[in-house]
Amino acid sequence: MRVVVVLLAVLCVCDGVQFGPLCAGNPNNRRRISDSWGQGRYGAPRGSRTHKGLDIVCEDGSVVYAPFDVTLGGRVIVYTDPNKAAINNGINLNGGGLKFKLFYVQPDRVSGTVRKGERIGVMLPMQQVYPGITSHVHVQMSDRSDPTPYFN
Repeated sequence: MRVVVVLLAVLCVCDGVQFGPLCAGNPNNRRRISDSWGQGRYGAPRGSRTHKGLDIVCEDGSVVYAPFDVTLGGRVIVYTDPNKAAINNGINLNGGGLKFKLFYVQPDRVSGTVRKGERIGVMLPMQQVYPGITSHVHVQMSDRSDPTPYFN
């Protein structure tokens, strides 16, 4: 009986969490829908695999913000391909009961805490690697679950 009560309490904390604006110029976290490179929704096909994140539109060079109070958990290396070095950066974040990653962001720092709405870093030049794509921040839960419910 205690285990059930504890699990319900954890679910209630996470269910109420919503991402605040991630990127300057996109106050409503508009999602990447579809372009010549594919779709930005969780579960979209990617050849023999599926997309394990949600893409939030963000222009190259735009400021990226903390969606809520977060602890910075270190740098993320996105690719092993040297041809994608221009966008091969991101950051691990922990906050609101969630652990997640933001890809294609040059973080200002990789440890410490940041308050909701404060600058985390800058969107990297996605157009250099994927010309014509809708530039975006990729949001991926650390457990690879669907982040969509945390966005309005």
